[in-house]
Amino acid sequence: MGLFDRFKKGSQTAVQSETQAPTDPKAVYLPMNGKVIDLKEVGDGVFSEGMLGQGAAVEPSDGKVYAPFDGEITMVYDTKHALGLMSKGGVELLIHIGLDTVNLEGKCFNIKVKDGQKIKKGDLMAIADLEGIKKAGYRTVTPVIVTNSDDFEKIEKVCEGTQDAGVKLLDVK
Repeated sequence: MGLFDRFKKGSQTAVQSETQAPTDPKAVYLPMNGKVIDLKEVGDGVFSEGMLGQGAAVEPSDGKVYAPFDGEITMVYDTKHALGLMSKGGVELLIHIGLDTVNLEGKCFNIKVKDGQKIKKGDLMAIADLEGIKKAGYRTVTPVIVTNSDDFEKIEKVCEGTQDAGVKLLDVK
């Protein structure tokens, strides 16, 4: 699994989603309600410069994090601030809730999935206390990164502005 092999695995409980329309197996759909921004605008070198891969970010309007495709949970970070996923189409994804939120050591995060769990687009995976994150002095901007970007010819952000979760975010080819 590459990037995710370096971290210990955690586990939590599962939540099922409503029935969803078929999805493009290589597309990444927006995992949170909020304003879509370019990674360059995140203002964090690791994410902004694409060191972990290509993608986009969202300034969330609420703390609910939904599955961005059909696939599997590959990593629930012990500190609950990030999730690793793998789509049925082979897209390895990192959803990093907030910046430097690893320092919260799990506070402000309620994870609803566990390692190895199969997911469907729209499943509720986590709830983040955005106000708690802000009060602790951290930003809530959430990078959505294709960590195996080199495996694909093109990764293109296909939406902008304020959007609802479930809208196509990244076209992966």
